[in-house]
Amino acid sequence: MATRHDLVVIGAGPGGYVAAIRAAQLGLNVACIERETVLGGTCLRVGCIPSKALLESSEVYASCQEGLATHGIRLGTAALDLHAMLQRKDKTVGALTRGIDGLFRKHKITRYTGHGRITGAGQIVVENEQDTLGLSASRILIATGSVPAELPGVVLDGDRIGTSTEALSYPDVPSHLVVIGAGYIGLELGSVWRRLGARVTVVEYLDRILPGMDSEIAAEARRLFEQQGLEFRLGSRVTAARIEGETCVVECLDSKPLYCDRVLVAVGRRPMTTGLGLESIGITLDAQGRIPVDEHFATGADAVYAVGDVIRGPMLAHKAQEEGIACVETLAGGAGRVNYGAIPGVVYTAPEIASVGRTEDELEEAGLAYRKGTFPFLANGRAHALDHTEGRVKVLADKKTDRVLGVHVIGPRAGDLIAEAAAAMEFGASSEDIARTCHAHPTLAEALREAALAVDGRALHI
Repeated sequence: MATRHDLVVIGAGPGGYVAAIRAAQLGLNVACIERETVLGGTCLRVGCIPSKALLESSEVYASCQEGLATHGIRLGTAALDLHAMLQRKDKTVGALTRGIDGLFRKHKITRYTGHGRITGAGQIVVENEQDTLGLSASRILIATGSVPAELPGVVLDGDRIGTSTEALSYPDVPSHLVVIGAGYIGLELGSVWRRLGARVTVVEYLDRILPGMDSEIAAEARRLFEQQGLEFRLGSRVTAARIEGETCVVECLDSKPLYCDRVLVAVGRRPMTTGLGLESIGITLDAQGRIPVDEHFATGADAVYAVGDVIRGPMLAHKAQEEGIACVETLAGGAGRVNYGAIPGVVYTAPEIASVGRTEDELEEAGLAYRKGTFPFLANGRAHALDHTEGRVKVLADKKTDRVLGVHVIGPRAGDLIAEAAAAMEFGASSEDIARTCHAHPTLAEALREAALAVDGRALHI
């Protein structure tokens, strides 16, 4: 007889493992199926966490090379120990995956290792190299995440022409790295290897970087990245990439080919829905390969739900977590919800770039009347103390109601600063609310207050 659970979660990434923990807190008998031997999904294993570990390490290395003298600290030539740097990254990942394993034990969540496949209403099989196990569930939650998208004409070899997974573990620093795609992933990993000594060329099909982000902020980011040594080839369509002997060749339409040591394909991600048995319960994917769900994350199949990268919306770990929590709270009789207008996004480059709400481009396209306030970090005392005065804060507010519609930050610790803006928007704050909130001095957060003041033309320090 199949082992029975109240809820079976397929996938132990941010959406899946958080949903499992919350469901267990609410008293459900929960199981989670994960095909990898460690928990945490792409984000923890080969995504968010390892990339941020490398970003931090590479920034420290770059500071030792050129940034400490202004602080009165003089060093000899800093030497790179790439092996040790990669070991630190792996140690960070290991500690966090073990932490999730401990949380599963604490909340008495049953863990199954293998590939989960739905075979019918309330029925799942778990397949691994050793055996096949049958499960039954009152409800099923699909949280299988996403995988790197492929590009026609580019054949991945899992080494020299690879995805972000391979770029997290290059055994040596490439002389020349070509990054295909100027989004979050490409710019973050391109920045890592540029700081460590590689020549980095970013090729992007569009005529701008960071598609979907506020264009004014993206333009400033491009200027700063070029000052750091990143090279951009925009408006260029990659038609092929191949290996010729010791060299990788990247062919581009209407431009000369690029010759390099390694190629990083970072053209986005696609939902991971293959092999789940969706056809057995009548689920049909949409045109983008996603699972259609309603406002409560219910699919067209009875008692089957989906969250995270497999459904509509931005492919962000924290978005998946919010959806997982909202979904299981609703299943338990609560009123879970996700405010998609207040989900922040962060690019962890240096400077960091963070955004929440609507961009100026979106407001103009929608014909919405708004007011804008900006404030540069060049006029912020803490930014000067940190010696990081690049960038600015932008606040966009409804012209009639003053309600904050969007906040965009490029500058030091933008990823932390955006949390205040997200909280303000979650509670429907106006720019006046932010402007009249006392901010500690000297802090970077004062720049957000000044930008809010600037919406009404009354910034104090510029």
